[in-house]
Amino acid sequence: MRRILLRAWVLCWLTLVWMLLWGNVSAANAVGGLAVALLITLLLPLPPVPIEGKLHPLSLVRLVVQIAYYLVSSSVQVAWLAVRPGPPPRSAVLRAHVAIKSDLVLALMVHVCNLIPGGIVLEIDQARRMIYVHVIDAGSDKSVLRFYRQVAHLERLMIAAFERDGDWRPSTDERLREESEGPDERLREESKNTGREDRA
Repeated sequence: MRRILLRAWVLCWLTLVWMLLWGNVSAANAVGGLAVALLITLLLPLPPVPIEGKLHPLSLVRLVVQIAYYLVSSSVQVAWLAVRPGPPPRSAVLRAHVAIKSDLVLALMVHVCNLIPGGIVLEIDQARRMIYVHVIDAGSDKSVLRFYRQVAHLERLMIAAFERDGDWRPSTDERLREESEGPDERLREESKNTGREDRA
């Protein structure tokens, strides 16, 4: 049922994009857009993206409001850095760990980080769930701490909105990978990752 709804949403979205491109809302454009959307989805299908959690609308609203706040506050901070007297700010590449399980939600988290002014994600370590972010203002401990607080806050909001523990259902590929690894290999990998984070 969820897959059918997702396909219907994709068809509606592509049809809407088609009508916006033509700049005219009419029955002919709607039918033409639907035909193009069907051709795209049937001839050029995208690989299925596993949906492993559950959407919580109220948490999603809190996430959107917080992102809007970060957009405004970060824009003001970057604008001040551009016009303030003195030397340019000291930038750095900072590493942050995010406890997000789903690749889809991780990609959304990265897009949000890139959308907020003042930083851009340069690299994602998918296996260890680490992101490497170029931060434009990292010249003080306060600035660095503000970056880590912002990432941690976004992480908590993403988990609350999309992948709470009670709603989490790992995809078939993820379950097969965990079963094939065995407990000893998983323990070795976890201890290795812990050692790396401690050294960091």
